Amino acid sequence: MPLSIYLAGPGVFRPDATDHGAALKRFCADRGIVGLWPLDNDVSRAATRIDIATQIYRANCAMIDRADAVIADLAPFRGPHMDVGTAFEIGYAVAKGKPVFGYGAPGPMIDRIRSRDVAGKYRDDDGMSVEDFDLVENLMIAVPLAGLCSDAQGAIASAADAIGAIRN
Repeated sequence: MPLSIYLAGPGVFRPDATDHGAALKRFCADRGIVGLWPLDNDVSRAATRIDIATQIYRANCAMIDRADAVIADLAPFRGPHMDVGTAFEIGYAVAKGKPVFGYGAPGPMIDRIRSRDVAGKYRDDDGMSVEDFDLVENLMIAVPLAGLCSDAQGAIASAADAIGAIRN
């Protein structure tokens, strides 16, 4: 059975999402891996919107269940943090014991959040503390990553090497 990688990230929202997914899957194929792109799921369009959402959720979780690893685009999406759906997928994969490799994060999270030093602690505009562990994202995302790369190709290569070593 060939190795597979679930391709998580907000790329599914891009105007060129199909082409973007195809490119990621080609990077996987170049490494002898099957790329599992969420938009490849067969989801009925005849149901209600909540039924479609439920089908998408279940299909994506099933893809993660089948995958040997996950790569996740951590680039900020609609704000200073990564896509929340991708964050869920990371947590789901980690809970299932799957290695997760991230990419796309533009440096430490603290640099993306408007904050000020108040008595030695960073606070946002609402007065809430902002964690500063020099991590690319919230510690609950960054700490369990098996690897962090600058781009998707690097993450796919790292994941392929890691899961190939586990299988061999």
